[in-house]
Amino acid sequence: MLLLRCLLLLLLLPLSSMPQKLPTRDEELFQMQIRDTTFFHDSSVIPDGAEISSYLFRDTPKRYFFVVEEDNTPLAVTVTPCDAPLEWKLSVQELPEEASGEGSGEPEPLEQQKQQITNEEGTELFSYKGNDVEYFASSSSPSGLYQLDLLSTEKDTHFKVYATTTPESDQPYPELPYDPRIDVTSLGRTTVTLTWKPSPTASLLKQPIQYCIVINKEHNFKSLCAVEAKLSSDDAFMMAPKPGLDFSPFDFAHFGFPSDNNFGKERNFLKPSSKYGRQTSSKPRVDLHKVCIGNKNIFRVSDLKPDTQYYFDMFAVNTNTNTSTAYIGTFARTKEEAKQKMVELKDGRVTDVFIKRKGGKFLQFAPISSHQKVIFSIHSCLDAVQVQVRRDGKLLLSQNVEGVRQFQLQGKAKAKYLIRLKGSKKGASILKLLATTRPNKQSFPSLPEDTRVKAFDKLRTCSSVTVAWLGTQDRNKFCIYKREVGDSYNEEQKKREQNQCLGPDMRKKSEKVLCKYFHSQNIQKAVTTETIRGLQPGKSYLLDVYVIGHSGHSVKYQSKLVKTRKFC
Repeated sequence: MLLLRCLLLLLLLPLSSMPQKLPTRDEELFQMQIRDTTFFHDSSVIPDGAEISSYLFRDTPKRYFFVVEEDNTPLAVTVTPCDAPLEWKLSVQELPEEASGEGSGEPEPLEQQKQQITNEEGTELFSYKGNDVEYFASSSSPSGLYQLDLLSTEKDTHFKVYATTTPESDQPYPELPYDPRIDVTSLGRTTVTLTWKPSPTASLLKQPIQYCIVINKEHNFKSLCAVEAKLSSDDAFMMAPKPGLDFSPFDFAHFGFPSDNNFGKERNFLKPSSKYGRQTSSKPRVDLHKVCIGNKNIFRVSDLKPDTQYYFDMFAVNTNTNTSTAYIGTFARTKEEAKQKMVELKDGRVTDVFIKRKGGKFLQFAPISSHQKVIFSIHSCLDAVQVQVRRDGKLLLSQNVEGVRQFQLQGKAKAKYLIRLKGSKKGASILKLLATTRPNKQSFPSLPEDTRVKAFDKLRTCSSVTVAWLGTQDRNKFCIYKREVGDSYNEEQKKREQNQCLGPDMRKKSEKVLCKYFHSQNIQKAVTTETIRGLQPGKSYLLDVYVIGHSGHSVKYQSKLVKTRKFC
């Protein structure tokens, strides 16, 4: 025990971190250590099978170690950035050789072991830069000393790390259902009702799962860690000690890390019966609210402001391990006050419109100057919506719109145009609408009538697929992305993810295949092909093609599910 403590003290030295041979989870010593929540605070050791929380000072790298004792060991490492993007790298090097006096009972001198480790460069296994929750997984990893290097170049930030050698049995993070979206089932002037499908971790594995809702007016969050970092961005964070100083485990409660006895209380998070928006503190806080509601899968948010757009995120939290998984967030705009019956459209400005299932929306466009033509550009992000346009009471247009459509109508002096939108019976509708009297005002890229992506079966190999899609006479930028999916992924799941308004900026950089410009003056020849290489045999992939217009607005073609050959 004394030798173990000495090794750990050496690991805590800031500039000369020294790895320790980690005990496995079958050993009594590790069980004793992991129950002590202060054991891994500010330590360079990553425990096997437990998530740790730590921090980075800007431009100050941090290194963690763990040991895999045997070859062909499964390994999974997950890094969760909180309030800033991270650069991180995982590498491995051979373990230091045992002391020459093996059998004498004398361990190798500590300084000699440290010299062996710090003088050798490891083999890089994986690297990533960004703010997504990213992971490295391998079913057969070599034995060795593993190093995890992290760096934040933007600001001081928090992060979480989870590493395990038993990923199949651990299942540390709650599993998402087959449809991980949050549905808006009811929308009022001051209330929104949300529903979602339960996590299989709760319904099938019977593990203790609670759901936490996050509401704000700015954007969706990718992790609960990012939410808690935003909630903690107050004076306590600014009082953090400087690099190089010793830390007491008790300091972490004041640095944004909750302790066991005050978790969930330091921010006075709302209870299910509480009113939305109430704060017990007199200090000004960020306009962000979190409420955990137990294992219910329906929640009514109240006391919202009318005619205001809110973003809703939901996280499944395992109350035993305190790990969490994010559902796909959504947004909704509360209804206007009764006296505000219509949305006024501005000439040349794109307006976001949300319509609940079977609901409707009225908008008005009143050009301030004389005009010869009026152009309405509509981008329906999900299912088709019904569009009607009337001018001074006369019906000019009535059509169902799916994808991107543009309508050009004859103008009339001092005319007012009333636009009625009717949502789908299948679910809520999201669309973008542009009204203008200037024909050259093009916010949406031009699209062909057929936005399908075609795959050539005869050109499939074990490592590549070849696809084609149609273009137009306008020169646009096309970007193609790929994502590996399971064999159980089907057309129904693909349809649920067809939000055409989510652009390539929402995708991981690792999923990007290429971008290119393309057009053809001969519309009959406006077709392009691409071969996606570097795929795995017998694997299924979801391919997405985005067309990006001159204004930066993007539209996604219909997703294509492809599968490489298993044998070649």
